[in-house]
Amino acid sequence: MIVTILGSGTSQGIPIITCTCAVCSSSDFRDKRLRTSIHIAVEDKSFVIDTGPDFRQQMLRERIRKLDAIIYTHEHKDHISGLDDVRSFNNSQQRHMDIYAHKRVLDAIKKDFSYAFEEKKYPGVPLLNLIEITNQPFHIYDIPFQPIEVLHYKLPIFAYRIYNFAYITDASYISEQETEKLKNVDVLIINALQKTFHISHFTLDQALQKIEIIRPKRAYLTHISHTMGLHRDVEKELPENVKIAYDGLKIKID
Repeated sequence: MIVTILGSGTSQGIPIITCTCAVCSSSDFRDKRLRTSIHIAVEDKSFVIDTGPDFRQQMLRERIRKLDAIIYTHEHKDHISGLDDVRSFNNSQQRHMDIYAHKRVLDAIKKDFSYAFEEKKYPGVPLLNLIEITNQPFHIYDIPFQPIEVLHYKLPIFAYRIYNFAYITDASYISEQETEKLKNVDVLIINALQKTFHISHFTLDQALQKIEIIRPKRAYLTHISHTMGLHRDVEKELPENVKIAYDGLKIKID
């Protein structure tokens, strides 16, 4: 399995365009972050978790020409708004795109992209096959996905485990019961917005505490805000098995 970080950033705390702080003026490509999303290549299949507003740019950058399904964590715009650009895959693959999500998320998609679901569709609209999931294991092309319910403030959203890899974004709380589903993963990607308290996202310390409980062999921090600081500085503060994710990073998982 190869996991590619399509985006490791967030809409939270985006500075004004004239900002000249250390992060904005950094020449380190790792400090340039698009909205959070990942691509998973496993057993000749291609999946994306979340399609934020940067979806098209991310897929072009990584030269991803095949996409078998999209899986969503939740319905906030920074995680679904790029869905319209799936139409290029509809065209090249000559089929509807399979979309896996909680019913609440599917309802939001049907509302936000209503033109894709009209009885008489305008030519060229995205073609979507909506598939409802719950907090129960499911398969896509025989590949097992285990949802893990986490809280994004008070909103229940899904993290996912695929084999010995797990992906968590936008979480601020994970129950002990759901944490058990994450035990024995080799690689964990988990959100860490900033160093100071936030009502709906893990801080750096909170993410490190969860990593200590889950005990993966390797962990990567994502959904990083502008206020976290420079990549090179923050990474010096981390345990040896924890790294900061950056856009374009490829993680090989045996």
